[in-house]
Amino acid sequence: MASIAVVAHAASDVRVEEVPEPTPAADEAVVAVAYGGICGSDLHYWQHGAAGESILREPMVLGHEVSGVVAVAAADGSGPAVGTPVTVHPATPDSYLGSAARLPHQDGAFATHVALPTRMLRPLPVGLDLRTAALAEPAAVAWHGVGQAGDVQGLRALVIGSGPIGALAVAVLRHHGAAEVVASDLHELPMRIAREVGADRTIDARDAEALAAVEADVVIESSGTLPGLHSAIRAARRGGTVVMLGLQRSGEVAVPIATAITRELRLVGSFRFVDEIDDVVAALADGSLAVAPVITHVLDAAAAVEALDVARDASASSKVLLRFAAADTAADDDPRG
Repeated sequence: MASIAVVAHAASDVRVEEVPEPTPAADEAVVAVAYGGICGSDLHYWQHGAAGESILREPMVLGHEVSGVVAVAAADGSGPAVGTPVTVHPATPDSYLGSAARLPHQDGAFATHVALPTRMLRPLPVGLDLRTAALAEPAAVAWHGVGQAGDVQGLRALVIGSGPIGALAVAVLRHHGAAEVVASDLHELPMRIAREVGADRTIDARDAEALAAVEADVVIESSGTLPGLHSAIRAARRGGTVVMLGLQRSGEVAVPIATAITRELRLVGSFRFVDEIDDVVAALADGSLAVAPVITHVLDAAAAVEALDVARDASASSKVLLRFAAADTAADDDPRG
């Protein structure tokens, strides 16, 4: 079977193309990709030809949320052996998989086979299937975001925006011992998913009065919208913390800063993650981090454009996965027994 990759060429121009097999460096292993999760940045490259200030200037393979099986071990002896199921930490010292921040761009991992530095690979514990492991990266983003609030044990938390990252933040808050978790969104599907992963109740995001009445100790703003940020600040109790996990648009934005000042709120940003993916993998493996409802669709990689179209409808989908050839051969059967 020919190797394929999902390549963004420009706005509204993503193609599934045949590509040559990768030639790994000595410290790289070749991974047969099983699943790849579509991220908001992938949608932005598809829809706008840019993700924030990262602008497509040449064709680029999309994708940074992936799991798979080592097909060729690294020649220098580092990293896992052939047949090891892995998930991927997509950061390099100066870039991220599937990023147009620099030129030449950093290709992503939406491909049948991809050569990756072994330092990026995280072997999966026995019992953690490849499908679930594709959520390790976005779950690490949520884990880092919750961590920015400090110890949430016994606190009341509110998550604004219950898309994939917001729903994962709900799951992490529940894992970390929050006493009450409330979630909001504009649509019923993401609110239902938030309840399934641990939210005690949900609130329609348009109900400003109900949100303000939460008076949360911690608010995780994951919608990345200006109304969401306004709601987050107004819903925090005096002395509370607002974590800005959703990425706001570039440039200046108007926020109710006087409210933040008079309530003595702590506003903190959160972007990607550092090494939290290791804790996430362990929590996914032992079942203490419940994420299964977040995956709503799995489509073959050959139907990547259709999958992108599904993923952009937040009212009808949460996390959409692409299924590559390795999912058929390795699938969710743990090769280690």
